[in-house]
Amino acid sequence: MLSIWSGCVCFLSVLTAVSGELRFASYYGDHMVLHKAPERAVVWGYGTNSTTVVVSLSGLSSRNTYRSTVRDGVWRVTLDPVKAGGPYNVSAVESGGSDGKIMITDVMFGDVWLCGGQSNMVFTVHQIYNSSAEMALASKFPDVRLFHVAQQTSLVELIDLPGIAVRWSVPTPQLLSEYSAVCWLFGRYLYQTLQYPIGLVESCWGGTPVEVWSSSRPLQKCGIPQAPESYVDFMNPYDEDEPIPHQNSVAWNAMIHPLLNMTITGAIWYQGENNRYYNRDKYNCTFPGMIDDWRMAFHQGSGGQTAPDFPFGFVQLCTYDQGNVLDGFPEIRWHQTADFGYVPNKRMKRTFMAVALDLNDAASPWGTIHPRFKQDVAYRLTLGARTIAYGEKGISYQGPFPSSVHVNGTYLILTYDQNVFATPAKDTFEVCCTMEKVQCNSEDSWIWISAPMVPQNTSTVAVSLGGCAAEHVASLRYAWKDWPCGFKACPVYSADRVLPAPPFVLHRWP
Repeated sequence: MLSIWSGCVCFLSVLTAVSGELRFASYYGDHMVLHKAPERAVVWGYGTNSTTVVVSLSGLSSRNTYRSTVRDGVWRVTLDPVKAGGPYNVSAVESGGSDGKIMITDVMFGDVWLCGGQSNMVFTVHQIYNSSAEMALASKFPDVRLFHVAQQTSLVELIDLPGIAVRWSVPTPQLLSEYSAVCWLFGRYLYQTLQYPIGLVESCWGGTPVEVWSSSRPLQKCGIPQAPESYVDFMNPYDEDEPIPHQNSVAWNAMIHPLLNMTITGAIWYQGENNRYYNRDKYNCTFPGMIDDWRMAFHQGSGGQTAPDFPFGFVQLCTYDQGNVLDGFPEIRWHQTADFGYVPNKRMKRTFMAVALDLNDAASPWGTIHPRFKQDVAYRLTLGARTIAYGEKGISYQGPFPSSVHVNGTYLILTYDQNVFATPAKDTFEVCCTMEKVQCNSEDSWIWISAPMVPQNTSTVAVSLGGCAAEHVASLRYAWKDWPCGFKACPVYSADRVLPAPPFVLHRWP
């Protein structure tokens, strides 16, 4: 109980104490990145009721001013569009009240990305392979700016952050050692392509299910029951000393809702491991529903500046257990795509996905569920962002997916939607063999039999029916295991051998 109310009560007491004091909202500060043109950045803060706050933006031989009347202790302005670059200073002066002046300096304009999820997003640069070399690069990227939201919970939606782990900062090796690796690497790779400032906002918490990060709106639509009034911290199965929140919406309330006024470019997400235990069968609704709700809320909160369909990238789950166990990972991977197997799709528009099931790490000192190959994860995410968010053409950003399947004697012939690099496989493909004309249940392992695969040509493979009569083949699935293949050694990749094919299950009968 304390973990919620300590943050919430602290916030309320601070808000009351400074209601007449001129200040910026908590996540505005020196070295920050505001969103560049054509979108307009929102700047807000606190002051004395009924006074006027004049906000000035100065830098690069220009100066613009904006005025706002303080209502309910809050002032807010929307800046004119500013092209990428900087530095700028943002100052605010209150007339008719404290007559004070506040200023933030070294402000850059660029793109702002929100990084959310659970422990694999929390996973720091210090924990990855070649961490020393990566941290040594910090000084080469002063225009990739970092902000880190503190882990706090609340039973009600807060308007400002109850805690900040790292204020806006220029990267240093020490800062990177404690910052999200996927978030940093994604931002660094984007900067190398875009060559203008990138702001990264880390807001994540290890061991959390998606329900914690969702408002009540999508949860109700998905039939998730309201959480009980009493609050219980679950223990983190990967760190027994760290309790994790499981009550609906408590991280949304304290760690996402306060950011809604911010104009953002998009979001990336690495989460889902804990939902294999918790409402797994609902994840095909709760995850897409959360994305839709975040988009609506950020669009409204920013006064229409954040796109109503802002790009959303995510990491499809990697691996955990090398045994062929039914632990929910395959189902969550499938549900991450709203049961399409690929994104974007008609349910999940303007999304992109980094397939990671081939980036397993049996020797990870942080446990197999926390692989160290975050450079590959971030690179694959960046390919999707460059295509979906920035509209670059000619980039391969998706692994191969079947476009057609037909029977040829004792084989199924799969044609992919692109040229592939394929190697023979004994058991990564499976067929469901049954005399009933039904869709096979993925958890009924006894009706699924291994189906050896051999490559055919540049875009097709042949899958043996494995002794099942053609008329009895009801379904086909690929990589439907927790740990389906070795490190970068799955049977099917893009022709350049960079992007693995995502797992899928295809049904013959409706």
